[in-house]
Amino acid sequence: MRRRRRRSGLTTEPAENHERWLITYSDLITLLLIFFVVLYAMSQLDVKKYEVLAQSLQFQFAKSDSVIQGGQGLTGEMLARGVAPSSPPAVSETPQQQLKRLQEEELQNLLKVIQTYIRDHKLQDKVYVADTPKGIAIRLNDLFLFDLGEAKLKQGATPVLDKLSSLFRTLDNTISIEGHTDNLPIYGGEYSDNWDLSAARSLSVLHYFIDKSKLAPGKFEIAGYADTRPVTSNDTSAGRSKNRRVEITVLRASTDVGSK
Repeated sequence: MRRRRRRSGLTTEPAENHERWLITYSDLITLLLIFFVVLYAMSQLDVKKYEVLAQSLQFQFAKSDSVIQGGQGLTGEMLARGVAPSSPPAVSETPQQQLKRLQEEELQNLLKVIQTYIRDHKLQDKVYVADTPKGIAIRLNDLFLFDLGEAKLKQGATPVLDKLSSLFRTLDNTISIEGHTDNLPIYGGEYSDNWDLSAARSLSVLHYFIDKSKLAPGKFEIAGYADTRPVTSNDTSAGRSKNRRVEITVLRASTDVGSK
């Protein structure tokens, strides 16, 4: 008689699985892969998104004024195209301001031309030019223009007067001619005192411009101041020589439009 095994109450334990670590390892590898994918994605510039951001910033800057005068700050599109920002619009000039600016440019050009002429012809000890509040003042030494105590122009002075005539011809400014002397009194001769001499000398220069150079008489005004407006002391012979002079000043014109 065969023996039957009693299966009731008998249990069989499952065999131990030694490859469970593979599950943890695969999870780790998956996480690492995801991590590197994220890093790679972050390192790539999304051009489309960048353009959207740039356009948004450009729109905002265009709506509001810049802190820089003139507003309308730089935009990303302009910089990307290499276009330089435009200068702020110039403030429009009034007619008076425009006239004044043009007159100043004309006077400064006149000053430079005369300075160049004096330097080229080595006239520094005879002719002096300066920009003064009244205008461009040209100072001519008396012995360069006249003999002592006389008001007749010397022949050697005519080239300088001819040069000035050519420059004055195109100007609309009034030109003042002033005669000055030192404080030494005059004894005898054609002129009774320094007032007569200073006035006669300014008149001689005026006649040269009008009669010889044919300039319009309405451009000029003359005066004789004798010794009342010295440029330096009359205590020395050198000082008196500087004070004996004729000053020709191209006056700064009025900027009132329509005033003549």
